[in-house]
Amino acid sequence: MNAPLVLGFHEIGADALPLVGGKAANLGVLTAAGLPVPPGRCVTTEAYRRVTERSGGLEAVLDALEATPATDTRGLGELAATARKVVLDAPVPDDIAEAVRHGVSGPVAVRSSATAEDLPHASFAGQQDTYLNVIGPDAVLEAVRKCWASLWTDRAVAYRAANGVDHRTVRLAVVIQEMVQAEVAGVMFTANPVTGRRREAVIDAAPGLGEAVVSGAVNPDRFVVDIATGRITERRPGDRRLAVRSLREGGVERVEIPQAPADGACLTDEQIRALAELGGRVEDHYGAPQDTEWAIDGDGVLWLTQSRPITTLFPIPRHLPADPPPAETRIYFSFSVAQGVYQPVTPMGQEVFRLISAAAAELYGITVPDRREGAPVLAVGGQRIFFDVTGVIRSRVGRALVPRLLDMMEARSAVILRELARDPRFGLTRRSVRPALRRAVRIAARYRMPARAARALLNPESAHRNAARVESVLRARLASPKDATALERLDLVERTIAAKVFPVVPTIMPSALAGLAMFALASRLLGDRARPGELLTVLRGLPHNVTTEMDLALWNLATRIRQDAEAASLLLTTPATDLAARFHAGSLPATVDGGLREFLATYGVRAVAEIDIGVPRWVEDPAHVIGVLANYLRLDDPALAPDTVFARGAAEAAGTIRALSARAGGLRGRIVRFALGRVRALAGLRELPKFLMVTAFAAMRAELRAVGAELTARGVLDSPDDVFFLTLKETRSALTGAPAQDGTSAPRTLVAERREEAARERRRRHLPRVILSDGTEPEAVAAPGALPGAADRALTGTPASAGTVTGVARVVLDPAGAHLEPGEILVCPSTDPGWTPLFLTAGGLVMEMGGANSHGAVVAREYGIPAVVGVARATEHVATGQKITVDGTSGTVVTS
Repeated sequence: MNAPLVLGFHEIGADALPLVGGKAANLGVLTAAGLPVPPGRCVTTEAYRRVTERSGGLEAVLDALEATPATDTRGLGELAATARKVVLDAPVPDDIAEAVRHGVSGPVAVRSSATAEDLPHASFAGQQDTYLNVIGPDAVLEAVRKCWASLWTDRAVAYRAANGVDHRTVRLAVVIQEMVQAEVAGVMFTANPVTGRRREAVIDAAPGLGEAVVSGAVNPDRFVVDIATGRITERRPGDRRLAVRSLREGGVERVEIPQAPADGACLTDEQIRALAELGGRVEDHYGAPQDTEWAIDGDGVLWLTQSRPITTLFPIPRHLPADPPPAETRIYFSFSVAQGVYQPVTPMGQEVFRLISAAAAELYGITVPDRREGAPVLAVGGQRIFFDVTGVIRSRVGRALVPRLLDMMEARSAVILRELARDPRFGLTRRSVRPALRRAVRIAARYRMPARAARALLNPESAHRNAARVESVLRARLASPKDATALERLDLVERTIAAKVFPVVPTIMPSALAGLAMFALASRLLGDRARPGELLTVLRGLPHNVTTEMDLALWNLATRIRQDAEAASLLLTTPATDLAARFHAGSLPATVDGGLREFLATYGVRAVAEIDIGVPRWVEDPAHVIGVLANYLRLDDPALAPDTVFARGAAEAAGTIRALSARAGGLRGRIVRFALGRVRALAGLRELPKFLMVTAFAAMRAELRAVGAELTARGVLDSPDDVFFLTLKETRSALTGAPAQDGTSAPRTLVAERREEAARERRRRHLPRVILSDGTEPEAVAAPGALPGAADRALTGTPASAGTVTGVARVVLDPAGAHLEPGEILVCPSTDPGWTPLFLTAGGLVMEMGGANSHGAVVAREYGIPAVVGVARATEHVATGQKITVDGTSGTVVTS
């Protein structure tokens, strides 16, 4: 049966998207729901298909678009112009022209409705054209043709390319809708798009047609309304110096208004509340916040002219996906952001965190009904890991300890949590310190933490022997029998993650914490005898840090490769991905191949975003490591060689200890010398627990890949790595052949859906440090876009590594394949150990996240490069190639 050319709104359901596009599908759904939508009809995508296929000219454009990267805006624009001409020149068959003209009477709005717009994950708002107050059948047909061509506007083509939408899959329908001659119109969000707060309507309104507001041509009146109560919480009048009005003969005009009326807002309180109530009904119908357009006609009738999902809101974290919203407001802290992991965590990676969080909760004395569901405080939002810290903020002990810890790890989050502690919604409910103290004593006794710390202070070598013993025992427990079945491997993964990984932390960290406690003691004893930033010099060239040892091992490999001119030239002139393929094929020069295999034997368990078990390790894909080696080969100044810098830092640290102890004098000076000596001996161990956990993750990843290979051989999955897009329960069901009890799809379908969702999430640029269960991002409320010192070109953050450097900035959002010239200042969102090889040649470091004791800050200090962390939106305010000055002592970044 032939697809219809025209459908009335009453004939359109949600399943008609491929035929009518996003806008028309939504209007059909809203019409069926009984909402006040102006009547209309839709010229379907079948008409567009027939017109463009007959012309035949688009195929060459589509081929060229496939080969054009999303970053080539000029090339995309030229191809878009060609496509528009092809569509506009295409003849319209008589039956299509008649179907469009038929039934046209009175003024109408002719609006584009693409199959890739108004979607749950991407709105594509404003990418195609709209024509208002169109009068007469021929004018309507011409407007429809222009709408078809607007599928190929420069902005629409660029938007699709940026969002990974295949141009071949997109078609255009056209809405023809009765024109509302509005006295006042505008837009309404049913959630606050700035703060994220759900069920808070934000209304922009101006006299005349809504085009003035939508296009940004007018500064509208703004109202903020609590949808639940109808309370108007904010009013902000606009200037209303322009209105868009319909012309009698068709089309519209822009009318300048010399002065805004003195009679107040363009909406009454009754109309504002009616709009908020309508917005609540629309959101309830869709089950998600909506971006709507509305109009009020001369008779005072309120019309809903459009609704689309708000796609920019960060998803509210939930313990389990199906959990209902909590009855009271909760506080969620982003563990992903704190760990420097911006990319989404795979479903299997989330499973690992659930098991580890369950182990930690049980150790703390919290009952966990189902370990696979994780600790009650664990939540996932936007495929990132969060923790519910509401109980922490309501606890006297939590308020005292956690923000202080975050001062060192993620300083901006500490500021947010202190502000939330003043919020009456999060008042103290646990005032006594005794329960927390009893739990802490029980944990300390179980792992002999005070004794371990004391032994470490008395004899640091005993701490290093203990760490080596823990590592040896853990590695022995990671091996599976050679003839293990897939189910046995899966059992091993669950047992290891649930019971063997977390105990690494309390068995090793007491030694590192003892060292850091000595740092605090020395700081207290010295007081103002130590100059600002001077004490941090003691942490330069810190020994026993597995991450800096890794970076120096890679540098040493680079120095060996440098001696082989042919090998060095190969690394400098060949893409890292090609070299990685040659490594796996065994065809690299012996110097590179042998050195790389030696390096990966120890450090191949690591990766960027290594806390996610679903991320390939360097031993699987060494392209990143090879790229870093090439960067190292470009460093030709011996004074800047990382091993030289590291040794110089160690010497400076030793000199600083002597100077500070002499300055303190007497017994105080001897204690300072002892304390800082223990800092040097023990603090480097802080990186080891995570390295051992990552080592366990890598071993369990190998087991899961073996399980994935089994499922691939059976035809259940397409590749072994697909297993990381399943949960443990789903994997077990796939192995046993048991049907899913919860109605979930087949594994292959689940994997495809989740990979697509992960790809969308990777494009998300903004991640909240802290988010409330009502969607509010406290940082947006407290400081809407303000940066301290921004007026005088100074960005401020937390001092992390003393010193000042002026140089060229290099903004890096993903270290994979990143090229950093020696001496350039690295500007990045955050870091984990996978980033640190870049530090060796960096002249300075600026991070959006982190605190003085976060991973990036620690490594920057050890390498002696000036660093400032916790600089809000640094990657937006600094551009690659811009000259900046980083002052790691005062915590400022000055842009030129």
